[in-house]
Amino acid sequence: MRARDKAAVSALRATLAAVENAEAVPLDGAGPVSGAIEDAPVGVGATEAARRELSEGDVADIVRAEAAERLDAAAGLTGHADRAARLRAEAAVLLALLEGVAPEPVTRPGPPSP
Repeated sequence: MRARDKAAVSALRATLAAVENAEAVPLDGAGPVSGAIEDAPVGVGATEAARRELSEGDVADIVRAEAAERLDAAAGLTGHADRAARLRAEAAVLLALLEGVAPEPVTRPGPPSP
């Protein structure tokens, strides 16, 4: 991402959002409840909702679906070669991640040496 590969950044952001959406638990259907502010939950994490834990296979399925969505959209674009090429590039980034091939080397600085 430091190289500012716009296709990779766009694909990864959208895919991370899709994974986060999949982790969300469904609402119980009770709807919002209004009440006095005195009855509101208080404290750190009091309003946090539990998240589902996705397996590695679930995440891979989401990444595959995101790549397929981009390839389908690119196939449907006629007269917009630049946009179709960008979508294909985004799909290639996602498919490379599934294959375990990093699209570009990612290095993180470690802690300072003593």
